[in-house]
Amino acid sequence: MPVETILSVENISKSFGKIKAVNQLSFEVGKGHVFGILGPNGSGKTTTLSMLLGLIPPDHGMFSWFGQPPSNESRKRIGSVIESPNFFPYLDAVTNLKIVADIKNKPYDDVDEVLQLSGLHERRFSKFRTFSFGMRQRLALASALLGKPEVMILDEPTNGLDPQGIAQIRELISLVASRGTTILLASHLLDEVQKICNHVLVLQKGVMLFCGQVQEVLSVSDSIEMAAADMRGLTAAVKEIPGYTSYTETAGIIQVHFSTVVTPSDINAFLHQKGIILSHLSEKKRSLEQHFLELLHENP
Repeated sequence: MPVETILSVENISKSFGKIKAVNQLSFEVGKGHVFGILGPNGSGKTTTLSMLLGLIPPDHGMFSWFGQPPSNESRKRIGSVIESPNFFPYLDAVTNLKIVADIKNKPYDDVDEVLQLSGLHERRFSKFRTFSFGMRQRLALASALLGKPEVMILDEPTNGLDPQGIAQIRELISLVASRGTTILLASHLLDEVQKICNHVLVLQKGVMLFCGQVQEVLSVSDSIEMAAADMRGLTAAVKEIPGYTSYTETAGIIQVHFSTVVTPSDINAFLHQKGIILSHLSEKKRSLEQHFLELLHENP
């Protein structure tokens, strides 16, 4: 069954003087997806999110939310955290969230729920100035969740956090996603995107280098390890496998690289016909980091 398209972007571009921040970017986000925009600092991630939120206009191109041109009504269905948390330091969490609810013209009904969801309920009457940086980030996410938005847009949500804070924010995002909320998340952290997102767009200097499912990247084998009693015969035979490019040998195991997709079962069958019986066969999956670095190397 086709997934409903929540966001459709067609050839949007944005320049600041001579700098082309975003260059003819096109992509779609489906309902319920956790969509990561991945790229180094200065790649155009924040500019892209700012355009999608209507904070700055694109120079060219167009985009639509929920199948309609962007409007105040569509914006009400979206929660976002783009900048650093900005709350009143001398007020407690509950009061700060009520002020945000007033600004959004939302009832207070969700305040207690979002505090529970963000893990801040026990500190709901503590002043904001007493919160750690990680707690402030979670309160920002809680404020964005007021009104039960259908979409959450997050710009570098774990930036500046320690490992514990990163884990807490990651857990919170995953929890929100499990409730069916569509999430659009920008990050330069590969591990964050790989663990949270199911779709990824890679940006470099405002240009899209890749867009697709994270699993598409992770399912590609970088290499295959193998060993046999007859290592000389094995190293000679693997060179005849279609797609073979190179191999290295360490501690009695060879790691073989291929230019095409070759499965372990294909290799086992091919070598068996050559009279080679394998004692070790292991597939090494490519990481998102490897794919990302390859893309940046190919597009400096």
